[in-house]
Amino acid sequence: QVQLVESGGGLVQPGGSLRLSCAASGSIFSINAMGWYRQTPGKQRELVAIIPKVGNTNYAYSVKGRFTISRDNAKTTVYLQMNSLKPEDTAVYYCNADVTIVAVGHYRDLEVWGQGTLVAVSS
Repeated sequence: QVQLVESGGGLVQPGGSLRLSCAASGSIFSINAMGWYRQTPGKQRELVAIIPKVGNTNYAYSVKGRFTISRDNAKTTVYLQMNSLKPEDTAVYYCNADVTIVAVGHYRDLEVWGQGTLVAVSS
């Protein structure tokens, strides 16, 4: 079983900072890209940031310059440093990972989602 466990959400004041973490575990051959998405009621889930195993990061225009995505050296954990938070950033944030597993002698790529963590930006 492949799991993503998120942490770090909570209530923060406008202009404040928050750091989200997401750790992958399970029978994983390799972890490729990892990313963060967010969603509010009535809206589509949107990409916040993606970081590949090797290469450039990619950010939603609305968070560029404020958020930073990173991974640990083992590439099993992804972080999202959120600075200069705005009320519009309020959402449930979901961790996502593209993982490769071995099943029935075949390599398989799977998308795995975390359970979500709430970020609330309010005075």
